[in-house]
Amino acid sequence: MQKKALIAILFLSLGIGLPAHADKRFAPVELTVDLSGFAPNEKKALGKMVEAAQIMDALFLRQSWAGNEPMLLRLTQTRSPLLRDFLLYKGPWSRLDKNAPFVPGAPPKPAQANFYPPDATKAEVQAWMASLPEPERGQAAGFFTLIRRDPRGKFAIVPYSIAYQGELALAAAQLREAAALTSDPKLKDYLEKRAAAFVSNDYYASDLSWMALDGAIEPTIGPYEVYEDEWFNDKAAFEAFITVRDRAETDKLAKFSGDLQDIENHLPIDPAMRNPKIGALAPIRVVNELYCAGDANHGVQTAAFNLPNDERIEKEKGTKRVMLKNVQEAKFHKVLEPIARVALAPADRKHVAFDAFFTHILMHELMHGLGPHVLTVSGKPTTVRQALQASYSAIEEAKADITGLWAMQYLIDKGVLPKAMEKTMYTTFLASAFRSIRFGVTEAHGKGQAMQLDYLLDAGAVKVSPSGTFSVDATKIKDGVRSLAHELLTIEGHGDRKAAEALLSKLGVVRPPVKRVLDRLKSVPVDIDPHFPTAESLLR
Repeated sequence: MQKKALIAILFLSLGIGLPAHADKRFAPVELTVDLSGFAPNEKKALGKMVEAAQIMDALFLRQSWAGNEPMLLRLTQTRSPLLRDFLLYKGPWSRLDKNAPFVPGAPPKPAQANFYPPDATKAEVQAWMASLPEPERGQAAGFFTLIRRDPRGKFAIVPYSIAYQGELALAAAQLREAAALTSDPKLKDYLEKRAAAFVSNDYYASDLSWMALDGAIEPTIGPYEVYEDEWFNDKAAFEAFITVRDRAETDKLAKFSGDLQDIENHLPIDPAMRNPKIGALAPIRVVNELYCAGDANHGVQTAAFNLPNDERIEKEKGTKRVMLKNVQEAKFHKVLEPIARVALAPADRKHVAFDAFFTHILMHELMHGLGPHVLTVSGKPTTVRQALQASYSAIEEAKADITGLWAMQYLIDKGVLPKAMEKTMYTTFLASAFRSIRFGVTEAHGKGQAMQLDYLLDAGAVKVSPSGTFSVDATKIKDGVRSLAHELLTIEGHGDRKAAEALLSKLGVVRPPVKRVLDRLKSVPVDIDPHFPTAESLLR
């Protein structure tokens, strides 16, 4: 079954010859990348990376639900009109509609995905983990292990390298071929070490190598984000971004790296919770996306990311922020501008700008690396992620959003960003709030954004007109942003799971005025559905 499903995915992952969308909320977009300046060997290396990336689709499907592969084969064999949407969402559930199934016969989406035994409860797994001695407990809660039942029915830890041995061996072989083709020594080192990590299940060395990449080609491939694990946010899902550097834009934004410690030193939080020495290396890369797969391509598209999630590397080296410029441009023109024309008051619409949109996404990614991360709760060392558990993703995304906005104002006041951006950034943020909430409040970004908007409405920083359009109150927005930033940073600094859950329960909802705007946006695309003609040409 696994081999047949893998073959089906490799043929279908570029979207060639698929039926038309049933879900019209995604605007088709062709993401092309100019490779005219690349030598033939580098193009061949890129092709091998795309082949490895396609396998991440197969792995993510299996991680999301054990029934995905047989369902994919059935939809493929019948050429079902639901096939394209199944591949769009990487499963039979609409992530925009509270994970409602759209394929007949599909069960409710399992919160534990396929990381834990389907017959186990969260409480059973949690109690078993707590009973384990160290370092077994750390392995059970680690990013790169599954929990399964052994022949006696007892819980057991299974490394990804064992569970996905065949697919990872194939992906590793393709990465080694790409390494042999490239003339970039740092890229060669990363590809070889990531291939080795697929076999060893130890990703530390390859993550360090990924941090050091500094050439024209920027691949990111492997298990990273933990959103799919809705029980504990422990298990990393496989994904891939194969991208090409936009060097001019990267050089322009690199200046922000020098301001990170200063921003940390002035965060609106108890000074004792600030980090006196953030990671020494905080590279920023602006890239154009050639291909993405797996957790990076299931419904709403990633506009930027901040990795790795390994707290050891974050502490030693910081994290790398990667901005997907061509993805962001497509989202801005296809989605955000039409939203602004519906959601915002007429006077505010002219202040929606791509520069503010792009800069806020950058600051969002930067702020993931700032603020509390490692802390002590009840006398025991832990991390914010572990302390907040299932509420972590929504709180962390909201923290990155609102502190990113606060940091932009701080840099404007400091003279690093132009004063003119103050007129566009809050209005652009408000329009983008509706964009994120449309993703659905079951998704971390959407729930976190709903909470932020409701908070700012309660603070009077955002107002609703009698006609139902929204606007920014320039006299209150700065205080509202600072106040929410303080609250979220404090929750993370204390590892206060109850406070996080209470805040999300109260404010992470769609209120009637917001719902009325969302209803008027039904003809506006929610996001983009990328097609990859450049990747297709490399494989052809």
